[in-house]
Amino acid sequence: MTSPPNGSAAPPGRGTVPSRPSVPPQTRGAAPAVPAHAPAAAPARRTAWAEGVDRLKSAATTEPGRLRIIGAVIALLVVAFGATTAWQMTDRSAAADDVLHSSQPLSADAADIYRSLADANTAASSGFLAGGQEPAAVRDRYEKDIRTAAEKLVTAAASTDPGSPSAKTIAELNKLLPQYKGLIERARANNRQGFPLGGAYLRYANEKMQTQMLPAAEDLYTKENQRLRGDYDAATPYPWIAIALGVVALGALAWAQRRNYRRTNRVFNHGLLAATAASTVVLLWLVVGHTVARSGLNASYDHGVRSLNVLHDASIASLKARGSENLTLVSRGAETVELKNGDIKDKYDVDFQQQMKTLGDKLGAAHALADDGAGQAPVTKANGAMKAWLGRHKDARKADDSGNYQGALDKIIGSKQDKPTGECFDQVDQSLDTALAHEQRQFSAEAGDGRDAMTGLPVGAAVLAVLAAAGAVLGIGRRLSEYR
Repeated sequence: MTSPPNGSAAPPGRGTVPSRPSVPPQTRGAAPAVPAHAPAAAPARRTAWAEGVDRLKSAATTEPGRLRIIGAVIALLVVAFGATTAWQMTDRSAAADDVLHSSQPLSADAADIYRSLADANTAASSGFLAGGQEPAAVRDRYEKDIRTAAEKLVTAAASTDPGSPSAKTIAELNKLLPQYKGLIERARANNRQGFPLGGAYLRYANEKMQTQMLPAAEDLYTKENQRLRGDYDAATPYPWIAIALGVVALGALAWAQRRNYRRTNRVFNHGLLAATAASTVVLLWLVVGHTVARSGLNASYDHGVRSLNVLHDASIASLKARGSENLTLVSRGAETVELKNGDIKDKYDVDFQQQMKTLGDKLGAAHALADDGAGQAPVTKANGAMKAWLGRHKDARKADDSGNYQGALDKIIGSKQDKPTGECFDQVDQSLDTALAHEQRQFSAEAGDGRDAMTGLPVGAAVLAVLAAAGAVLGIGRRLSEYR
């Protein structure tokens, strides 16, 4: 088969392969060309925060934008000032109300529980010394003390959180009280029949009172006093956060008005001026009101609570001293203690001397704390009765030590002609009750004044802060209207 002539193409047919179109050498291996109509890649989407920052920057470059930012910041500061003031003063007002109506009355109830138990123990020993037929007045006094202790325990239990240490102490006292009463009744029953076993039961009841019940009552009293101190600590600190926010808000308002004056030559902007006035009223009310409240509460503690605590301690010491004095004759030397110098003394007489020393110290402290004649007079009277009591007790001990038991008994629980120590004890007890009533009234008056100084402040601060924020917004809005 002959080849086609040079320059002529062979006809297509079997055994022939069509040739590929030629590609320019410079385009071989290159990426395919992108069509001219293909869309461009979308830019990455920005976050809302970034867009907001851009808008804020853009707004800050114009006077209307800057005014809007200034108005928003001032309104936020004023509202934050009002809200913080309302929050802090609500807490302090609630704590002051707890001082007046909750923790201090509970502290007083705890002290009354202690005194009632100690007085019941004293009355029981006095009735025992009187013989099988104890005087009706002594019996009534004992029963009244037991009822008072039981009622105060119920009140304290209702005001105490379940499972708290105070609740456990109250439960323990509620368990011990009927046990003590049972021992006293056994002592009385044996005493009526002339059995010496009655004295043993009375000493056992006294031991339960002195080693279990009174320490538990003292623990309850201590816990309630700590709770009272905590309420004072919550009510009296200055609200520094609110005060600082108030100063910042007033500073921002003053700056905004100065800026407005320099740019417009207008002395007053009514809205900003109203906001400044409202904020100033809140700040002054906050500082002055809390200062007055703090002063009243501190005075109620210094001249009320501290005096009450010392007088309660004095009353308890006198009751313990009287109980020990009675038991000195009940035991008739059956229980003794060895002193550091080796001397052997009657246990109950040693207790009596210790309690009388405590009584003298507490009366001196109470006299120093009393800030007026009405508070000092009953303490002075109690101090005089205590000194007379010590002198008569010394005579009673001389009679007992010389073997004149009946003479000693007459000098302890005898009639007025015998000048008994019981007469001095009653004078001390009555004088301390008078002093306690006076200090309680003084506490209530001063604590009430302190609490009342904060009345209305939380609500008033919130309302005035809202009005101040509205005034600031309206004042800025008035300026913005000039650009429309």
